[in-house]
Amino acid sequence: MTSSPMRFKDYVWPHNPRIYEIEFTRAFAERKIPFGMYALQSLGRSGRVLRGEGEFTGRGAYAEFKKLASVFCEESPGVLVHPVWQTSRAWFVSLLLREEPREDYVAYSFEFRECCGGWDAGAASSLPAAGYASAAYGGKLWHT
Repeated sequence: MTSSPMRFKDYVWPHNPRIYEIEFTRAFAERKIPFGMYALQSLGRSGRVLRGEGEFTGRGAYAEFKKLASVFCEESPGVLVHPVWQTSRAWFVSLLLREEPREDYVAYSFEFRECCGGWDAGAASSLPAAGYASAAYGGKLWHT
């Protein structure tokens, strides 16, 4: 089976990473009840995390890694198109060079985190430079 190439923003992988991992989690609150019991409350699904590993090989492998690194340096989320899983809006949160690069071979790993709802580059850019606390609470970290 031939799969389509993985893409993020305007970067297209020349060949797909060799390992993919997707993590689904749900947040819970636990409350202690007297005499040894407890209650769990679901706080909802957390954003998916997509991790993987791959290699760039052949002539220009390190140049290809540098192209990917320049996409990582952009300060905004983008559309992540995975060859198997659904397309999603995501942040590129981690890029790791796994060994000393060579011109013809580079091993790397990466992590993307799914965006969900309004808190992305658009919402963040509408806040003042001092951040959310100053916008919401007049410069105080805690609202009293």
